[in-house]
Amino acid sequence: MAGDRLRILYVADGRSPIALNWIAGLAAAGHEIHLRSTFPCQPELPLASFGILPVAFGSAAGAASRGERAAGLRRVIPVGLRTAFRQWLVPRSLPGAAASLQTAIRAVQPDLIHAMRIPFEGMLSALAVQQLSGAPPLLVSIWGNDFTLHAPATRQLAELTRLTLLHAAALHADCRRDLRLANEWGFPPGRATVVLPGGGGVQPEIFYPSDDPEPAPGAPLTVIQPRGFRAYVQNEAFFKALPLILARYPGTRFLFPGMAGEAQAQDWVRQLNLTQSVELLPHQTREQMARLFRQSQVIVSPTTHDGTPNTFLEALACGCFPVAGDLESLREWITPDVNGLLCDPTAPRVVADAVTQALAAPELRRQARPINLNLIAERASYPVVMQQAQDFYRQIMNQ
Repeated sequence: MAGDRLRILYVADGRSPIALNWIAGLAAAGHEIHLRSTFPCQPELPLASFGILPVAFGSAAGAASRGERAAGLRRVIPVGLRTAFRQWLVPRSLPGAAASLQTAIRAVQPDLIHAMRIPFEGMLSALAVQQLSGAPPLLVSIWGNDFTLHAPATRQLAELTRLTLLHAAALHADCRRDLRLANEWGFPPGRATVVLPGGGGVQPEIFYPSDDPEPAPGAPLTVIQPRGFRAYVQNEAFFKALPLILARYPGTRFLFPGMAGEAQAQDWVRQLNLTQSVELLPHQTREQMARLFRQSQVIVSPTTHDGTPNTFLEALACGCFPVAGDLESLREWITPDVNGLLCDPTAPRVVADAVTQALAAPELRRQARPINLNLIAERASYPVVMQQAQDFYRQIMNQ
């Protein structure tokens, strides 16, 4: 470490907007950044070095992205089956990836290793440092479902989660709940921890509210579900809720970024006669997502596993009223009936009741707007979070 400039080795999915947003903030602060990605990618970052780690599913995903036929097969295979297969296959490739990471650590000689999420970047980093004498401190970021979905899924994942926490010098979580769960999974007491948004926070120059959040009288209201197609997103229940919502608000528009081409979503749209009300959109840039949020009155996050979703924070920054799964982590942000609504995301009628309550209550939406904007400014502003991240890195170095 030369002066205040740190040499940081990130172990992350180099395609992930969450990881890239965080890393970009530290690069902009002048630190020397090295990245080892678990997926093939070409990140547009000022990197001192870059490499790909041979994680099994990462290679498969890279091949799929290059072949339209393989990509089509991924859309057809149910998301739950894809998740289960990944949980079974990837741990078997971690020892080889850890050996490659050891080579990178020796070459880079970083001041700090930062693994961004436990499965599988934290796991392979722990395997690497446990066999490396004089290894630099390992910081591990916990992402929303690391403990609630992945860790208990198999005995091997449970053991690897405990190994990761044993070798982590420090933890970064995006909610206080995950620090409690980390202790339950074996993170030693007394080590450094911090709670900050996982992607580094919300960039105010991109995600900001519109001057007039309400549509013109008689114009349709818009609901956005930005969580995509993941095993823990209760999309089937949400799609089944839409006819119930439309029965009360026939003109409502429903936007689904990142769902274009998802065969199951297309089937639900046809079966439930939602063609005129639903837009299945391709993946969006950050600027495009911000525009969609500003067009929307309500954001729905129908998940059963989560920390603090970055799209959730970005939507709040754009003035959206949140309806979300009733999770401990989200109660750190939402006070029900004050600045949002929480519900059982697995029950279509319950979800429909919550969304229609939000659509029917412009005064509640107006009340929530300044509360949520203040929360973002105080706890999730990108410049503030990035400074706190640097301060935390130095705290780890000084332990």
